[in-house]
This record gives sequence, structure tokens and C-alpha cells, in this order.
Amino acid sequence: MQEKKPHGLERIGRASARRPALVVGIWLLLLILTVVCDRAVGGTYQDNVDISGTQAYKGLMLLTQNYKPASGYSGLVVIHSKTGTLPNYSAAIETSYAELTKLPDVLSVGYPLAPNSGALSKDQKTGYFNIQFSKMPLELGVKYLTNLDKAANPMVKAGIQVEYGGGLDQLTRPIPSGHSSEAIGFLVALIVLLFSFGTIAGTALPLLTAAISVGIGMSILGIVAAVITFGTASPTLAVMIGLGVGIDYAVFLTTRFRQQIKDGVDPITAAGITTRSSGKAVLIAAASVSVALLGLYASGITFIGKLGVAAIFSVAVAALGAITLVPAGLGLLGTRIDTIRVRKTVAESSGESDGWNRYAQMVRKHPWTFLISGLAVMAILAIPLFSIRIGHVADGADPVSFTDKRAYDLISAGFGKGANGTFEIVVDLAGSKVSSETLGQTIYADLAGTQNVAEVTPPTVTPNNRLMLVTVVPETGPQNEKTAQLFDTLVNTTVPNAVAGTGTKAYVTGGTAAQIQFDQILASRLPIIIAVVVLTAFLIIMASFRSLIIAIKAAILNMVSIAAAYGVIVAVFQWGWGRSIIGVSENVPIESYVPMMMFAIVFGLSMDYEIFLLSRVKEVWEKTRDSGHAVAAGLASTARVITAAALIMVSVFAAFVTSNQVVIKMMAVGLAASILIDATVVRLLLVPSAMSILGDSSWYIPRWLDRIIPRLEAEGSSTVADSANQRSHL
Repeated sequence: MQEKKPHGLERIGRASARRPALVVGIWLLLLILTVVCDRAVGGTYQDNVDISGTQAYKGLMLLTQNYKPASGYSGLVVIHSKTGTLPNYSAAIETSYAELTKLPDVLSVGYPLAPNSGALSKDQKTGYFNIQFSKMPLELGVKYLTNLDKAANPMVKAGIQVEYGGGLDQLTRPIPSGHSSEAIGFLVALIVLLFSFGTIAGTALPLLTAAISVGIGMSILGIVAAVITFGTASPTLAVMIGLGVGIDYAVFLTTRFRQQIKDGVDPITAAGITTRSSGKAVLIAAASVSVALLGLYASGITFIGKLGVAAIFSVAVAALGAITLVPAGLGLLGTRIDTIRVRKTVAESSGESDGWNRYAQMVRKHPWTFLISGLAVMAILAIPLFSIRIGHVADGADPVSFTDKRAYDLISAGFGKGANGTFEIVVDLAGSKVSSETLGQTIYADLAGTQNVAEVTPPTVTPNNRLMLVTVVPETGPQNEKTAQLFDTLVNTTVPNAVAGTGTKAYVTGGTAAQIQFDQILASRLPIIIAVVVLTAFLIIMASFRSLIIAIKAAILNMVSIAAAYGVIVAVFQWGWGRSIIGVSENVPIESYVPMMMFAIVFGLSMDYEIFLLSRVKEVWEKTRDSGHAVAAGLASTARVITAAALIMVSVFAAFVTSNQVVIKMMAVGLAASILIDATVVRLLLVPSAMSILGDSSWYIPRWLDRIIPRLEAEGSSTVADSANQRSHL
């Protein structure tokens, strides 16, 4: 009988295992080259959000065209006297003011001791310089802090406390390297892998290959960032996801390879079979993650879409590493993969007496009990979701060790919480039918009489007589829900009524207004993201497993899973349950882009476990046509490796709670909770119990639908008859 030609992925796996030194050398060379290029030409990261067409944007454009000193990017130098009042230090303050005005890229500097400046507290102990820069503070570079320190030095020498707030937090809190988080994640992953694999060699391979893949992926991202602007959270998200999937993919392949070796297959053949089977599942899983991340562009905001693209670099490199670098490592280790044991070697399943086998049979016998129990757990976890409040995490949530947090607190204590989140009213006087004095009086009176307004500055007219400017100070802080409500009132009621019939147009702008509108836009488009990602996952599952029912089940359970994860972050960050443990100083709303980022990432990553579990179930189903047996066998054969892989990913994500950015902490907690819930409650309780209840109908698909959708076999035939006539496992 003529030998069947090896599958394309199998040929790649065999070739990599046959010439491991060459393949590993190429990857190491690629790592060196990309790192060097990144260091030489790599770009920087900044939050450049386009909200054109909004109130805030239109107001800013008017300022840019007519009054440059107020049109730039704002930063605050906050000063405070613990002994005496600030006017007593007028000489030092005047000197620092003169130095600040001379700094590069400075458009204007507000002088706190000027009459009616509004920048000096009533007790005269706290004040601030409002500096307008021609570019975003982050673009100035961290070295710009040296210039600020020199300018502020006369005040520091005089005994005045100086803190940097507002937009200057971009300089005082540079993008974290994340090395401590990566180290913690790697350490926990090492412990989990040692316990799961029981050998040093089997543990080291996934970690090393993942590290190389992430290094290359991050370097490529840095190089691309020289041409395309990515948000400041991009590198951290890319590392988090890259490490998680990189280790996971390598674990799945290594586990299957070890079972092949245990069954007597030679290393080269085993590497080929592993790459053909689990490697194909890895590619489909990576494609699913990437498509889900690309779905973020459905938000209509390029900034959000680019966050997804940034993570795709790491995912793509991890997938390529899984089908080339990992097989090369497997070929290099060969039968020595189980050397240097630290505990009894564990493969996939140890037979009928194995604990996971017994558990799988229990689920098969009592599916309704497990289904109801799992749904009850999910319902409890999801309860906080019903009180979710989308907003922006302000500087007030940072640790007190941060200068922006101290600046925030000084402003709150000296001027009220609302002073950290003011609104700027910009009135376009072109075509005005009334005098500016009359219009100013009307606007001032209407604004001052609006609920939740603490203070209104007297209206001023720009030198070209084109604009009227008014500052509104809310009673509440920028992340308070009442501040967002005040914005809506100003935009929809107060400001339109004040200028009605005058022939003028007015806009509510400023940093707080821009952030609120950004939050509102994202909240309104979250359903679109959900629809796109759910539909994508549905189609991939249906095309991979040829089942309409399984695809529907996967979509529903993933929705339940993400709802539970949302509940966790609401409880921790909005309700404050345990937030102090992870370094968050006050209760905060859920950052506007976190829910959609979580949804896309988790939906994509959950496909990993879905595909690896269902592929084993389908394999047994095709052999036996016994649905109950197939579900139990699939669960028994994958539960150990899925649990280990999930623990690793949870550890990697959770390690990033050490970040100095509250939003990254939020993402870390949310993603870790999502994966933990998905890999335990969903994969171990809900999926097998639901499929056991559905029975043979799990594999139903209408013939017409089966004909029109493309075929994506998750693993293809897992038998090794094509090459060694041996039984293979995951």
C-alpha cells in the first residue's frame, strides 16, 4: 500500500525537529536583529484619540484657530505652603514662573498669584501653574522633567512643596517596563509547569520558546510604532497576551509530544504528528484571537483598534513559534524530555483510575447537577455587573507615592474636587446679535444656577474678539458620575438655552469633556463589538466542528463567562472589594475601553480551550458515535493540560497587578478572572454537562449550512496510522 503523503504542518514539524540547531539559530538571530532595530528606530507610545465631530473637538478647534495660548495640551505644576501663605514666597514663585515660560514647547503659563487668576486657594496655601504645551507631554520625553525640576527649583529651595499633575502625569509615570510583572508571571508559570510536567526539560521548553516569541513580537511592535501611533497601554497588553498564549501553545504541543514518546513513537515522527494535530489547533486558536482583536475596530475609534493590533503581533509570533521553534526544541530534547524529574511524570491521562477520568464519568452520570451548579456560580459572580458604571480612572486612584496623586489631592483640598475636572465653555461670537457684555451676563447666570456647579469664572473675550471663554468648576471630581451628568446638562440644556436667539454657537470642551465623550462613544459601541466578536467565534466553531448546536452553545457560555468576569472587576474596582491589596487608593469607575478589550481578548483566548477540548471530544465521537462517552473521554484527556495551561495564563495576567497604571491592574484582574472562570466553571462544568444533556444532537448541522460554510478541521485525524500506526493523544 502506498504511504500517504505527510500533511503540510507535519512536514514543517518534522523538518524543524530534524534540524533543531538551524531552526533555533534562526529564531535567536531574528530575536537579536529585531531587538537591535527596535533600539535603533523604535517609536514611542502615546494616547492619541480622535473624537472629531464631538462637542469637545469642535471647541478645541475654535481655540486652536483663534487663541493659541489656550489650545495646547495642559499640565499642572501644583504648589503648596505648609507654613504661611504662598504670597509670602512671591519672589521664588516669580522666579520659577519666569523659568517655566522659557521652557521649550510652552505656549502659555498661568501665574497663580495674579489677581483673579483663580489659581490660588482661598486660604492662599495652595496654587498651580496651568501650562499649555504645543505637544502632548509624553512627546516631550522623560528628560523634560529635568527642565521642569530646574524651573521649579527656586520654589523648592524656598520650602514650597511642588507636585506635577494634569497631563504631566505622562512624564512622571513613564510607560512601565513590565519586567517585574513578567518575572512574577514566569516564576509562577515555572512552578505550575514543574508540577504538571514533573521534569525540568518539559518545563523549560514552553517558557524559553514563549520568551523568545514575546521578545520578537514586542520588538516588531516597537519598530512599527515608529510609523504608527499606538496607545501607552499597547506594549503591556502585548506582553500580557503574548506570554499567556505563547506558554499555552507550547504546553499543548509539548504535552502531546510527550505522550507520543511514551507510546513509543520516534522523536522526529512525534514532532511531526504533534505539529499536524495540536499545531493546527494552535493556528486556528491564534487566528480566532487575532480576528477577535481586530473586531475592536468595530468601535469606530482607531485608538481602540490599534490596541488590538498591538497584541496581535505577539499572538502571531507565538503561533509561528509553536509550529517551528517548539518542534525544534522537541526534536532537540527527543526522548530526554522527561529527564531530571522532580515528581512522577504525568502525561495526558493515567487510565480509568485517573482522577480526571473519574470526574468525567461523574459529570456524565449527573449532568444536570453540574450544569445547575455551574450556572449558579456564574450568576453569583455576575451580580455586580448590574451596577457597572463606565467612566475614566483619574489620577486620584494612584498611590500616594506618585506626584500626580499628591497634586490631585492638593487641588482637591485647596479648590474642591471639581477643580481636577473643569469644563471650558467656548462661545463662537461670529454672527452674534447681542453685545458680548449682555451675552456674558446671561451665560454666567445660567451656568452659576446649574445644579452641581461649584464655581463659574467671569467670561473673557479673546484678543481677536472672536471667542468668549468661561470655565465651569463642578462640585464633584472627574470620575464621579454626577460630573458626567453635569456635562450632559451643560451640552443639552444649559448652554443651548443660554445662547438661544443670540446668533452664537457654544461648545463644552476641555480634557474632562473630551474624556466623557470618549467614554460615551465607547459605551454606545460596546454592543457592536460584542456582536462582531460573538459572530466571529460562532462561525469559527461551527466551521471547525461542523455543528450548529455546539457553536450556539459556545457563544452562549462565553457570554455567561464574560458577564461573570465583568462582575469581578466591578466588585474589586467599583465596589472596592480588596482594591487596597492591589494598590488602588479609591473606588473607581470601570475604564471605558476595558470592557470591550476584555471581551475581545477573552473571547479569543477562550477559543484555545474550546478548540482543544472539543477536538478531543470530536475525535472520540467520530470513532464511537457515542456522544456521552466522547464527552467524558474528551474531558478526561484534556482537563489536566487545560487546567495547567489556564493556571499559567492566569498567573501571567495576575502578575500585572504590580503595574503602576490602574487601568492595567483592571485589565490584569479582569483577564485573570476571565481565564480562571472559563477554564474551570465553563470548561469543566458547563461545557461537558451541557453536551452530555444534548447527547447526539450536539453534532447537528443542517445539510444546506454544512455545504456553504468552509471547513476548518481543528486537528484533523489524530491517529498516527499515516506514519507509525500508533495511537496519539493530545
